[in-house]
Amino acid sequence: MPKLPKPPMTAAQRQHQLLLRLCLTALLAALTTVFTAYIGHFPLPGEAGYLHFGDSLIFLAACLLPTPYAMAVGMIGGGLADLLTYPVYFIFTVVIKALLTVPFRWQGPKIITLRNVLSLLPAYAVSAGGYFLAEGIISRWDVAFVKSLLGSLIQIGGSAVVFVALGLVMDRLGLKRRLSLF
Repeated sequence: MPKLPKPPMTAAQRQHQLLLRLCLTALLAALTTVFTAYIGHFPLPGEAGYLHFGDSLIFLAACLLPTPYAMAVGMIGGGLADLLTYPVYFIFTVVIKALLTVPFRWQGPKIITLRNVLSLLPAYAVSAGGYFLAEGIISRWDVAFVKSLLGSLIQIGGSAVVFVALGLVMDRLGLKRRLSLF
């Protein structure tokens, strides 16, 4: 038997969904700030940046929320973290963290899908390329390549592991379905 399409949402349901999306955006932005700047913040050797788990929350936001909301999570969360720790990178981070969300797909009942796992590859390219540009402009081009390439690889790799682990737990709990986020 074919599935029937969902009936259109009422005005009250649309308002509830908007409020839920805004609250989740604010919560994930705040958690991104804290997890980037303070919790699990490990400097990498050779000034290659630092490992943090804030990007994993940006990836989760990209899978839970429509793209503009997920971009806001990255921009606000990553931007505030840089203002608190490395303000010279603020402008670059706001753009880079927003772009990290683009490859992911938020529609559907699951967070961890083949598409979302493969989206970690373009996310790495955006991070490495963006911070290469930032490093080159801020300091020197000759060290920017190694610093951004190595730093982004470690950073995205660590965040990818946390993203997949959290996503699998959230999928197991049926979080997206329970919150009616898609």
